[in-house]
Amino acid sequence: MAPPLDLYFWPTPNGWKASVMLEELELPYQLHLVDIGAGDQFKPDFLKISPNNRMPAIVDHDGPDGAPISIFESGAILQYLARKTGRFCGKTERDRISVDQWLMWQMGGLGPMGGQAHHFLKYAPAMDPPNDLPYAKDRYRKETGRLYGVLDRQLAQHEFVAGDFFSIADIAIWGWASLWEGQQQTLDDKPHMARWLDTMWARPGVKRGRAVAAEKRGDFRKDTAAQNILFTKQK
Repeated sequence: MAPPLDLYFWPTPNGWKASVMLEELELPYQLHLVDIGAGDQFKPDFLKISPNNRMPAIVDHDGPDGAPISIFESGAILQYLARKTGRFCGKTERDRISVDQWLMWQMGGLGPMGGQAHHFLKYAPAMDPPNDLPYAKDRYRKETGRLYGVLDRQLAQHEFVAGDFFSIADIAIWGWASLWEGQQQTLDDKPHMARWLDTMWARPGVKRGRAVAAEKRGDFRKDTAAQNILFTKQK
């Protein structure tokens, strides 16, 4: 029996990609918390696994050719585990292309834009001194809304994002999309996205993945030390 994977994690939209995937696959894993507000992501031992000082990361002790491998970047983790298990990546080449397209859409679009929306709408105004920037707030709010319009139109045609099958594209997008309220969005004009969110929340693996270390998820708006680490520290 293969040893458990090591999961380096903190409960954020990117972290949830890895925890949900592992729970959906029902793969055993050992949890290692990376407290990003305390700066754990800059520790030398973690940088050996994730040189970009970002979580999540995993170590698979039964990697290619039976040798251990460490993987950083949430999208790469999803693709690796999908290939390793043959699950959630589609059954045909057309399916796989669709999955890859929507995974890249999240990685290059929704994730960065949603993240900037959270920062400028929620965190920047609470910093000391406040950075309440109307242009940035409007820019990222609107672009996030545009992306959700794209998602809603895709989901009008299919049960899941890449087609009529659950995939890593759904896992990647869901974490960010589940926080639509914090991005100052509405679902009133996005009924298909709303239906999909309900479908995702009903999945046991999604529920378990979201529950991992949920008690650690905090609000950095009142934590100046964490803000300095998250928003200003460079390494």
